[in-house]
Amino acid sequence: MNAPPPFESFLLLDGEKKIVIQKDTKVPNAAHFIVNKEDHTLGNLLRAQLLKDPQVIFAGYKVPHPLEHKFVLRVQTNDGYTPQEALSVAITDLISELNLLEESFKEAVDEKKMARM
Repeated sequence: MNAPPPFESFLLLDGEKKIVIQKDTKVPNAAHFIVNKEDHTLGNLLRAQLLKDPQVIFAGYKVPHPLEHKFVLRVQTNDGYTPQEALSVAITDLISELNLLEESFKEAVDEKKMARM
């Protein structure tokens, strides 16, 4: 009865942005990325990928509240490399890795089908 409609957990409402960037005023080369309508799955993937980058000093995320469908990703980088650049590189690398995973999975499925014949 009092539950919000199920689509509110994944559809952006009018005027709502997917990612909001807030510069960290206390720490140099740091920013907070508020990602709406996502959860731990994407937050942890991005954090792990960012930590593989040697130019990234810190990457972490938190979900402010379990009933809010968003997470806050904090990224700090070395001088000359912005957090936005780091996030862009991490997303590109993740897409490449996931494409390779998809190809490997399809090949394994095809091999399994051929073995059954």
